[in-house]
Amino acid sequence: MRRTLLALPLAATLGTALPALADDAPQDATTVAQDGDAAGKGRRHADKLDAIVVNAVPLGQRADQIVAPVAVLAGSALDDAKGVSLGETVSSIPGVQTSALGTAVGRPVIRGLDGPRVAVLENGLSSQDVSNVSQDHAVTLEPFLADQIEVLKGPATLLYGSGAIGGVVNVVDGRVPEKAPENGFAGRAEVRHDSVSDGRTGLARFDAGNDTFAIHVDGMHRDNSDYDIPGGTLANSAVKTTSGAVGASLLGSWGYLGLSVSRFMDLYGSPAEPGDAAEGEDPVHIKMAQTNYTLKGGLVQPFDGIARIEFSLGHGAYQHVEYEGTTPGTTFSTDSNQGRVVVTHDALAGWEGAFGVQTQHRNFAAVGEETFVPATTTQGVGVFLTEQREFGPVKIDLGLRHDRQSVQPDNGAKRRYTPNSASAGVAWRFAERWHLSLNLDHAERAPSEEELFANGPHEASNTFEIGSDLRKETSNQAELGLHFHGDVVEGKVAVYHNRYKNFIYLADTGEVEDNLPVRVWSQNDATFRGAEAEATFHLAEGPSGHWDLRVFGDTVRATLTDGGNLPRIPAGRVGSTVSWKADSLRASVGAVRYMKQDKVAAFETDTAGYTLVNAHVAWTFVNDERSQWEAFVDGNNLTNRTARPATSLFKDVAPLPGRNVSVGVRAYF
Repeated sequence: MRRTLLALPLAATLGTALPALADDAPQDATTVAQDGDAAGKGRRHADKLDAIVVNAVPLGQRADQIVAPVAVLAGSALDDAKGVSLGETVSSIPGVQTSALGTAVGRPVIRGLDGPRVAVLENGLSSQDVSNVSQDHAVTLEPFLADQIEVLKGPATLLYGSGAIGGVVNVVDGRVPEKAPENGFAGRAEVRHDSVSDGRTGLARFDAGNDTFAIHVDGMHRDNSDYDIPGGTLANSAVKTTSGAVGASLLGSWGYLGLSVSRFMDLYGSPAEPGDAAEGEDPVHIKMAQTNYTLKGGLVQPFDGIARIEFSLGHGAYQHVEYEGTTPGTTFSTDSNQGRVVVTHDALAGWEGAFGVQTQHRNFAAVGEETFVPATTTQGVGVFLTEQREFGPVKIDLGLRHDRQSVQPDNGAKRRYTPNSASAGVAWRFAERWHLSLNLDHAERAPSEEELFANGPHEASNTFEIGSDLRKETSNQAELGLHFHGDVVEGKVAVYHNRYKNFIYLADTGEVEDNLPVRVWSQNDATFRGAEAEATFHLAEGPSGHWDLRVFGDTVRATLTDGGNLPRIPAGRVGSTVSWKADSLRASVGAVRYMKQDKVAAFETDTAGYTLVNAHVAWTFVNDERSQWEAFVDGNNLTNRTARPATSLFKDVAPLPGRNVSVGVRAYF
């Protein structure tokens, strides 16, 4: 951690040492593309940071207007970052890593927090899969179909409730159209081949409409074999994914009203359970399917004093079957309904804000030989209010939320919780090129069904899991950030301290049951403290092209009050990328050093450090008024290093892929 902390001030110091010329200072959102609105325009245009609206927060705010820390991936930055899993895709953002089981499974880890603490959303509604139940369960959202991916770092319970105590990842894919394409029709398509798994991916998306009606269609298919690792191939790591949606909306000056139907199907192996033919053991693989129905609408100025009303209703039917060979084992299923209404009011005594209500009803069941969690019904309702106002160079952001949540297991007593959240943020632009931000958050989380009621073997995650009678979890966080922006350089650094009361974690006991390690959901007070820094240098701009250098680093330390370490905490890391862009070409090369993680919990193994070298090259060979075509080559882990993420429950048996070269073509039209 000390080595990482030394690197963090370096990034911030370099980022603020050069003279600045700009007069605007963006918030924590620099992992943002310099290109395009592929959905709205069908092509990539040089949009600036201040043009990107963050959908996960109310008031239609741009990324540079938000006091709380937020990062956005879009355009070429998203194209270069796309991975098989959502966690892999967003792991280039400081403070964000992934909990990896091969490539098929990877949930985002934000500042050391994952699982039920990080809300994974699609257009503001929960994905409603069971990826928060165990690290072997995949997220049912497809990064390759996203327009942009938004990450709210730190507690976001104010807007999204108990399950967002660690942050939010919102995938924006436009499946319910909110406007028509500028020229009546837009689309994009891509095909690629990955060398590390002999993998093939193809996707297409089309949007069409006019002033009164818009329609959206998308589809994606991936077929990857077992992937290579240094010294061989990781058995049972293949993944096959199909995803698609159809949506349509009525449009007008009054707003919009639309409906979408989407389908996600996944078939992947569990590298933690590859089987042993000599012992008569079959490999474990997972087959999942989900169908979502979404109704969304927005009303513009429906009443005096009300600027906008937005609502979303979602229904999801999910099933996930774990097979041993050809024999079905446990079947996980959910049937869920959720709703969200956000009302934005006109300015009142200088204050701008929104209030809303959010509801959920979820039936969860796990049936089969490994029914380690009983059938459970979860219900909840929450109300929230957020307000902001500018006082000259100072911007104040305040919020409150109250929830009521119940968890009812079959043949068991109902548990009731009343989480409350409050937040206060201030941004002070104390100089033309600088601003300072301070965010204070109080957040509470109700335990999930797995943490409460698990009791039995789970072969796919190689764990005998035991739940506990748990109290609600409470977080109090303070974050201080310093931001700088100029024509020559942009930089920021942030430090945070988060104290948890009754922190819930999965602890190894050292015992073995049914040939599986026994892990118990436990509760104790804990402290998270960390730092992040990032700087981008605009090195040169001229006839030979544009040259940029990006450097970043992050670190987090998490301990219990008794001095012990929490399990699966991300290793500190530092990285840099040099990028170049000319008229029809762009290229980048970079490296990220992951430090050794030896601050581990009881019965957890140390993780060796490793360095990942990546490169990207793209050539735009058609660029006219009708379409833009781009051929690309992406290289990942080019030095073929063995990489075992400290965040992964399966790091000792399932390292990340070795050297991979992806080639393909993408088009915007």
